[in-house]
Amino acid sequence: MTKPGVLNIPSMRGQCSDTEWQARVDLAACYRLVELYGMADMMANHISVRVPDEEDAFLINPYGMMYEEITASCLIKVDHAGNILSKPDFGSLNYGINKAGYVIHSAVHHARPEVACVIHTHSWASMAVSSLACGLLPVTQTAMRFLKIGYHDYQGVVLDTAEQASLLEDLGKGEALILRNHGALTVGNTVGEAFNWMHRLELACRSQVAAMSCNTPLQQVPADVLEATWNNYQPGTRRPYGVMEWPALLRKLDRLDPSFRD
Repeated sequence: MTKPGVLNIPSMRGQCSDTEWQARVDLAACYRLVELYGMADMMANHISVRVPDEEDAFLINPYGMMYEEITASCLIKVDHAGNILSKPDFGSLNYGINKAGYVIHSAVHHARPEVACVIHTHSWASMAVSSLACGLLPVTQTAMRFLKIGYHDYQGVVLDTAEQASLLEDLGKGEALILRNHGALTVGNTVGEAFNWMHRLELACRSQVAAMSCNTPLQQVPADVLEATWNNYQPGTRRPYGVMEWPALLRKLDRLDPSFRD
């Protein structure tokens, strides 16, 4: 019997390889976590994951579902050209994908084959910082991780594939990007890594907005200390992000609501 307020979506488990199903579970978990940690924008924004062992395919959310109700089976598989390769039967709702999501995510997945997951948010904190001429300031230890973050100037709603080239240039080989007057984007070699980057970027943005709202001078940190701290966060210095906390985050979701695995 279907629960009130819950969409009855047929399971896609039997139509996927084991590796694709695991990618679906991890991606659904990431949607739930972005909602849980206050970074969602109802049904707007997107998180995608590359389909393992498929060169030209990634999974993304159906446009019309809230982050809190995303499940492994509801995710839509598309290719880099935006063609839908598979999706569940949504009945009369017949959900598709958001074009802006396709434009942004397909660009990154196509250009950065090492990237498994892309997260884009419109949180209040990242939108606030994205609108500041000063950008993200290294005023906290967490923010120092983003000392060399990229910036992408606003060109309107991202509906034109012509913008993909400049977006990729601004992201470069980095893991995080501030979309000016828009929001934030992070990438990772795993879903857990991309979520770690976004969670920390969100904390950096929130703490900056809080500090600046006090209307008092900000404490400056010497440039050499900033550089050394930034270096401590780099891949050659420490283990990959997400390795430790991702299993714990999945356990957290299982305690709260394991339906993301459906």
